[in-house]
Amino acid sequence: MPIYEFYCSQCNTIYKFFSRTVNTEKVPLCPACKTVELERRVSLFATISGERKDSDTDDEFAGIDEQRMERVLESLANEAENIDENNPRQMASLMRKFAREAGINFGEGMEEAIRRMEKGEDPEQIEEELGDLIENEDPLLLKNFNRIRTKKKKPKIDDHLYDL
Repeated sequence: MPIYEFYCSQCNTIYKFFSRTVNTEKVPLCPACKTVELERRVSLFATISGERKDSDTDDEFAGIDEQRMERVLESLANEAENIDENNPRQMASLMRKFAREAGINFGEGMEEAIRRMEKGEDPEQIEEELGDLIENEDPLLLKNFNRIRTKKKKPKIDDHLYDL
């Protein structure tokens, strides 16, 4: 008999619900707010070890909205399948959309390359001229992320077991 975890963004709390059967469809309302539909969360299995992990350490990936990033990448992968590789404007548009949706700030070199692609310039020529500059920039470093980093505190965990 499974126990499902659900998250309430309004009260920043994770609730546990007991189900007498496997139920992957039902989504309950928040027990505290009474009107907010909860988000299903993946539960972690408990393990026993002699090692204690300090939850207060600074994890460089803490605060990244992984579900949002996964949705963005999946959406863009579908779009990328239909792009004309010989059209620099389409490629620039996809890169801009990725940056906007994922919350990434590209460096000056990459911004210049995208601007030139938007004008229709040849990507190979752009890479030849800006390659060294772009190569030294890493847009996927966590310091370059903006909107996908969350400022919320770690959610509270309600220890009560509710019926699903």
